Amino acid sequence: MKLGIDQLLSDSRLRPSLQGRRIALLAHPASMTAGFVHSIDALMDSGMNLTAAFGPQHGMRGDKQDNMVETVDDFDAKHGLPVFSLYGKVRRPTSEMLDHFEVILLDVQDVGCRIYTFLTTLCYLLEDCAAAGKALWVLDRPNPAGRPVEGMKLTAGFESFVGAAPLPMRHGLTLGELARWYIDLRHLDLDFKVVPMQGYDPAAPPGFGWPMHELAWVNPSPNMASLNAARAYAGTVILEGTTLSEGRGTTRALELVGAPDIEIEAILEVMNDVAPQWLVGVKLRPCFFEPTFHKHKGKLCRGFQLHTDHPAYEHTGFRPYRLIALFLKALYSLHPGYEIWREFEYEYVDGPLPIDTINGGPALRQWVETQGWDVEAFEQRLEVDELAWDEERVPYLLY
Repeated sequence: MKLGIDQLLSDSRLRPSLQGRRIALLAHPASMTAGFVHSIDALMDSGMNLTAAFGPQHGMRGDKQDNMVETVDDFDAKHGLPVFSLYGKVRRPTSEMLDHFEVILLDVQDVGCRIYTFLTTLCYLLEDCAAAGKALWVLDRPNPAGRPVEGMKLTAGFESFVGAAPLPMRHGLTLGELARWYIDLRHLDLDFKVVPMQGYDPAAPPGFGWPMHELAWVNPSPNMASLNAARAYAGTVILEGTTLSEGRGTTRALELVGAPDIEIEAILEVMNDVAPQWLVGVKLRPCFFEPTFHKHKGKLCRGFQLHTDHPAYEHTGFRPYRLIALFLKALYSLHPGYEIWREFEYEYVDGPLPIDTINGGPALRQWVETQGWDVEAFEQRLEVDELAWDEERVPYLLY
């Protein structure tokens, strides 16, 4: 399996079109070649005319732990390059930033979920490069969550930095494939290219999207510390809009869920009784944890860990969005007065509840709050969008 960055560096047919042009790079710590050289170093060593670098959320160095922690512009002393932040004073490149390059290469590791903000940064860059007459190349990387699709499409009016387009929560595309779709969606006219991976099979076991034993896991963001977390993320990230912990402040962020004041055994029993079909393909291990920062800091939480690192894992059967929705519904049914939803400015959106911003609309929250279960109706609501997206994405698949 060969990454887009390695294809660019090794394929002599790709180099002439970059010759003599001023080039920028959007990257982060996971932007590594197969030889464990960071992309910025590899491109400079290859003789390309790199004139600027950009960092997404969490920074070019990936040092910013939490959401809504901004990164300032910086300077790379090793290569003498300005490093502009697209998660600081601005979320889009300014005209001054755009003046630093003719072509921008995007080489970031994504995790296949609509709200992971590297996707939104890509969408913004596509729009702004089209408007400014700049070229954009995506150096493609694997989607560790693979091809499965899950969740409702984002509802019009709920666009945000964690939802730039009408995608389901788990979209099943690489960033290169998504860029092709977004260009058509917005009718963008720009010099665009995907440098695809070679030998990538998103359905191949045991990684099912992630080329295990061929590619090391480097955290694409500080709390995305494992393939297990990436697989669970389309469900566990929902808890960012709740008072429940998603495991931040532990060594297993986005794999753990819980709170100090819940009866996890009773909740799991209800989940198994009501919708066991939504618990397929994953092992749920009841456990205790104590966050050292973030929600419930220093308090003993009861909850469970999601395990996809187990022989019982079923890639097409595991549905993390449904699992966490069921968890919230079971909690609310046992404790109707429980204060589940957080109220704060989430990713610079002041208005809708964070849970609605994350979900891309109010349907999940409304289902949790409604008396009775009506699992079948909720399932049908999901399937309408999932089946539509599964068909819509077909023309853009590269692998």
